[in-house]
Formats: sequence, C-alpha cells, structure tokens
Amino acid sequence: MSRNSVIDIKNRKGKEPIVCLTAYTHPIAKILDEHCDVLLVGDSLGMVIYGMDNTLPVSHQMMINHGAAVVNASKQSLVVVDLPFGSYEGSKEKAFSVAAKIISRTGCDAVKLESPSNMAPTVKFLTERGIPVMGHV
Repeated sequence: MSRNSVIDIKNRKGKEPIVCLTAYTHPIAKILDEHCDVLLVGDSLGMVIYGMDNTLPVSHQMMINHGAAVVNASKQSLVVVDLPFGSYEGSKEKAFSVAAKIISRTGCDAVKLESPSNMAPTVKFLTERGIPVMGHV
C-alpha cells in the first residue's frame, strides 16, 4: 500500500468523501492511518498535548517533532503539518523557509496555514515553489 499523494486527494475532490483526522503522536497515527486519507498534525497539540491555553506558544520545532512521529507511524495517509502562528505571516520568504524546514525534517506531504484572503499571495508563492498547501479558511 502506498501513501496518498496530493494529486490523489485532489482527484477525489467532489467525487467521493475524504476522511481527515488529527493525529499528534506516533501511536495515534498508527491506529488512524488505515482509516484515513489525510492525517493532520495540528497546532492544537499545544492545548491537547501540552495543556497550553491556546496555540500561540506552539513552535515550529514542536510541529517538526510531532510531524515526524506521525509520518513515521503512517503508511497510507497523506500527512499535513500546521505552520504555527507567527511563523509565516511576516513575509512570503519566511513562510517558505519555515514550510521547507518542516517538510524536509518531517517528510510530510503538505503544510497547513490559516488563509484569509490576505494570505493568498503567500499561498501562491509557496505552491509555485513546490510546497503543497492546505488552507484553513
């Protein structure tokens, strides 16, 4: 069994349901993998795993650590890792640097970012440079 690709998921859009669940750890990803098309490593891990009040203190290193654990545990699900708050809003170049670091260190398939309309140029910048992006509108 091979891992779902961004193209696989894109080709299913509007044709059949896509199952996406959140996983923050190796054991949970291992359990969910056979039931999901996409596993998301969300920055909500700050609250769920670490007991933080919100996602603001979550670092890109935390996302890398948890993202790598989920990628290593999964075999079929496409894995998407959140870009944490403050790591991509400053500039398109900073967003690319953080996204490339997360992808290269985790082996994930895509990154996710909050994408109000003002983030459209950043999303375009990332995708034009080969970074698959899942937007959270």
